[in-house]
Formats: sequence, structure tokens, C-alpha cells
Amino acid sequence: MPELPEAETIVRDLRARIPGGTVTRVSVARPDVLHTGLTAAALGRRLRGRTVTGVSRRGKNVVIEFDAGLRLIINLGMTGRVVTSDASRAGELRHIAVSLHLRDGRAILYDDARRFGDLDLRDEAGWSARDAELGVEPLSDAFTADLLHSLSRMSTSPIRNWLLDQKRIAGVGNIYAIEALFRAGIRPTRRARTLRRRETIALRDELRNVLRESINSRGTTISDYRDASGEPGAFVRSLRVYDRQGEPCIECGTLIKRVVLSNRSAFYCPSCQK
Repeated sequence: MPELPEAETIVRDLRARIPGGTVTRVSVARPDVLHTGLTAAALGRRLRGRTVTGVSRRGKNVVIEFDAGLRLIINLGMTGRVVTSDASRAGELRHIAVSLHLRDGRAILYDDARRFGDLDLRDEAGWSARDAELGVEPLSDAFTADLLHSLSRMSTSPIRNWLLDQKRIAGVGNIYAIEALFRAGIRPTRRARTLRRRETIALRDELRNVLRESINSRGTTISDYRDASGEPGAFVRSLRVYDRQGEPCIECGTLIKRVVLSNRSAFYCPSCQK
């Protein structure tokens, strides 16, 4: 599932391509990707004639900003892609669910093979409410070690599960939680409230490090993720423990183990992560 680095990569690509574009019409081939209560007719009516003023990210969401304070919030789900029709590999798309046609002849395409993604249109008040539902951005100045320590002290959940709660920290998913915990030397099964202050300092720093490194590599492609040009991300070659069950740890040689937490796999080194 695309996480913060993948969404950020797409946002940076789109930011260089679509601001200033004006929507002439909207085509919805798969209305099941639209947020509850949003119809294809309403999406087309509200976006027709609107101009893209910017592109941003909130957590795992790509946010396309329009004049009049409208925002199209795109959660990529598991297999969602946002590509412009003039991108080098746009012709490879086979599951286009929504198309925003622009006056210059191009289109913003949302492609989603499994259709677990979600497109939501909000005005300024609606966006404020949606934004308030999400936690702190891990790459922001507000994400301090003190904040991480104080928040984690209130939970008995395994720290891997705790990190995935978007109401606490927005944008961290399973891949980067697992990688950051390995780098910080913390086993994913540890109860969040048992982390010592020095451990939360290390975890905060390693979360930021792994997210930034992945952004620099244009995200992680294990199966479906592609950037806004349709290209895969390269950070998969830098994964140290994720999806490496039975392989030797790069630090100590101990075989990597897998454990299932809340129906999702977690990977760790039994020696490096006590």
C-alpha cells in the first residue's frame, strides 16, 4: 500500500505538471472509488471550470487544490495511481477509474486495479474537518521525540500497530514502521508504553530518516506502486528487514523472523531488536 514517500513522490511530480490546468469535464468509469456520498454527477458539476492551483500531501493522501477552495483528496488504497495522460507510460494504464480532462488536451488519470482507493471532494470547511482527523506529520517540526514519547505512553498496543494509526502519525504504513523499528533496535511486538525515552528519540529519528531516504529513491515498489510518470520506486533495494523472512540480518547474520500482528506481517531480527 502506498505510504507517505509514495504519495509525496506523486505530489512532487504532479506539482510540476498540472497547476494552471482547467477542468473541462470529468469521466467516472468506476464510481465505487468515490467517497461515500459523492456521486459522479456531483464531482463533474463541482470541478467543471475549476483551475488547479496546487498539489499537496496530507499523510498518505494526494491533495489536488482548486480555486474556490475545493480540494480533491485522493487516497491511493493498495493499487491506486495518479498519472497525467502525457506521462511516458500512461499508455500502460488498464484500470482508469476517473479522468479529469483539462483544457490543454491532457487529463489527470486515476487508475486503480483493485479499487480500494478513495476520491473525496471537500470545500474549505470540509477539508478542515478531514485534516483534523489525521495526526502529526512525521517530517514536520511538530513531530518531536517528546511528542512521540508522551503519545506512546498512553497505549498498550504493539508499537508496530501503534505507528500505523493515522490519527496519531499521518503517513506511516507497515513498510516504513518495520524499517524504522529495525533501525532503532525496537522489536515490533513491544508495547508502545514500555518504550524508554532514549528509544523514542531513536525511533523518531529513524522514522524521519527512512521516510526521507525513500522519497529520495522515489518510493518503494514491491508490486503495484508507480510514480506520476508510471515508473516504479527504487527504495525496495534498500529494505533491511521488510519481507525478508528467513534471510540473514545485514547487521548480525541472524535469520529474519516474521510475526503476524492484527492480520498484517511484521519482520524483525531477534538479535538486533531485543
